[in-house]
Amino acid sequence: LRTWPEGARAAAAAASLDPGRTETFHRLSRTEYRNAVRDLLALDVDVQDLLPADDTSYGFDNIAGVLGVSPTLMERYLSAARKISRLAVASPVPSPTAETFRIASDLGQDRRMDRLPFGTRGGMVVDYNFPEDAEYVFEVLPDGPLRIEPHDLEVTIDGERIALLTVGKAPDPDDPRGLYTPQIETLEVRTPVTAGPHAVGVAFLRKTSAEPEGIRKLYLRPFTGEGSGGDSRFQPYVESLTIAGPYESSGARPVEGTPSRDRIFTCRPGPGAGTAEEAACARGILSAIARRAYRRPVADDDVERLLTFYERGRAGGSFDTGVEMALRRLLVSPEFLFRVERDPEGVEAGESYRISDLELASRLSFFLWSSIPDDELLDVAERRELSVPAVFEAQVERMLADPRSEALVGNFAGQWLTLRNAAAVQPDEDEFPDFGERLRQGFRRETELLFSSVLREDRSALDLLNADYTFVDERLARHYGIPNVRGSHFRRVALEDGARGGLLGHGSILTVTSYANRTSPVNRGKWVLENILGTPPPPPPPDVPDLETAEGGQALSMREAMEQHRANPVCASCHRLMDPLGLALENFDAIGRWRDRGETRGAIDATGALPDGTPFDGPAGLKDALLRHPERFVTTVTEKLMTYALGRGIEYYDAPAVRAIVRGAAEDGYRLSSLVKGVVRSAPFQMRRSPS
Repeated sequence: LRTWPEGARAAAAAASLDPGRTETFHRLSRTEYRNAVRDLLALDVDVQDLLPADDTSYGFDNIAGVLGVSPTLMERYLSAARKISRLAVASPVPSPTAETFRIASDLGQDRRMDRLPFGTRGGMVVDYNFPEDAEYVFEVLPDGPLRIEPHDLEVTIDGERIALLTVGKAPDPDDPRGLYTPQIETLEVRTPVTAGPHAVGVAFLRKTSAEPEGIRKLYLRPFTGEGSGGDSRFQPYVESLTIAGPYESSGARPVEGTPSRDRIFTCRPGPGAGTAEEAACARGILSAIARRAYRRPVADDDVERLLTFYERGRAGGSFDTGVEMALRRLLVSPEFLFRVERDPEGVEAGESYRISDLELASRLSFFLWSSIPDDELLDVAERRELSVPAVFEAQVERMLADPRSEALVGNFAGQWLTLRNAAAVQPDEDEFPDFGERLRQGFRRETELLFSSVLREDRSALDLLNADYTFVDERLARHYGIPNVRGSHFRRVALEDGARGGLLGHGSILTVTSYANRTSPVNRGKWVLENILGTPPPPPPPDVPDLETAEGGQALSMREAMEQHRANPVCASCHRLMDPLGLALENFDAIGRWRDRGETRGAIDATGALPDGTPFDGPAGLKDALLRHPERFVTTVTEKLMTYALGRGIEYYDAPAVRAIVRGAAEDGYRLSSLVKGVVRSAPFQMRRSPS
């Protein structure tokens, strides 16, 4: 009897299939635009300064219904096209420039950093692309107490020492006041470097722990925090590295200069080439680029429009100038800025139909890569083979194995799990003096690595809730109380504490759902309802009162304050669902540290029950309660994936497809890859309904 309604619903859904209708014109999001430019022109441009942030809906910024185009946005697109086309085509005749790289002030420098030689401490490694064979100047700015004793600072290129500099000096016995006075001293090295990418390293040689001769000082307990001054020996540290050049070029440069020029100029007119030869080369260049940019075969009219702009540029400049002008036109073309899906001729009103192979290729690439299809995917789609199940499955496997599928981590998981909000979190410095930029970045990286490992290692999506492992560097491990982790690189560690494993124990989630100076059970409970259980609460009514204190100013525990708040009938209906879920996580403070007592110093009561009455106690108990019905969480993940993949919200007619995906994944241990593949195989992804 329990299975009969489900079977009846599935049969009814199959009889009246409704895949829904996506927008005809779906503008690329800012992230998709950046990735498309990267894959089209081999040029990675930070578009945050070029384009405004996109509006969001259903938790994502790629929802077609809110991605409109205003006159102001078109002006920004025109400006971006001018800059991008100039950068992509510009002849590589570099003039001297200087770029400064800084180390976060809260990053400890008392240990060896990754990729630097053993026997060193602190410093940094910078991957830098030198434009040509020439001399370059490296300026190192150390800081800290430089008058206690001299220190040796090593500068390396690709691990080979190019200079050993002395920083600081011995103290003047006649001037004891200057012993700990900071002293600014910029160090400079000028050396020839060959063109191409190189790793530039700067680090101090590690000294012994012996005190400098003749200096007495009180015993100080070793400092283990992240302060910029290092440990108790007050060692200097590297503040910044500036790379300037090129100077006195030897003339040798990488062939064609840049990856983007190599990608664009698939042919070059010979010396003294005539107009016809140049035009033929330009036609070949623009045809190849337009095919990728428009995600379809290009017609003669498409190329002729671009050639018109090429001719304008060529008339007033060089061949390269003409190509640059044509690229500028291409980058503001609606065929590039929008994903276009048109109803085929002869389709009746309200009829469901399969989208074309080319449209399916675009849906796949923007879902899995947040970018345009590559040549292989386009080739398959042009031959109309992508709709063949075996070919389709092979392409999905290939695309998931491609590094570009990391977009599912940064773009999908980053928005679903609200990781993007971490950049705006600023805990109170007085309450949480240990919080710094390195910890903030570590929180986000931990969650990204967990999601990536579940996807890449073909693990169950339930690992996102109850993984018995996580990813930490030394700073994050110290924050969590995990011993024996050294170094700044992230590595997988086993967890013995059931409370910490999974998303609900991640500092990223716990911090973005807290206030600056305290936890917020309401925000945390709301986050669990929306992102784990898939049942977002309604918006709060107007004029909701704040949490109150007891009469006489007596401090209330968080649970007592929430109970008093729930006594208001206006608040009770939603808070009775949210509050227990958030209170279950009260053992984690506002920056994710474990605690046994709350702000009022009283013991924390983390007991509660799910909306269906399932009881739990604390974070580990909450996870166990959630996992008693794993299909609920898996359904939420599926709905989030489908929303992101389709660029629209989930509607009632999508429910049969969602249930089918979840049932299919259950037979495969709820693997995350099964959910992704289930989405791309589903009718809402491969089909479309014509307008009524």
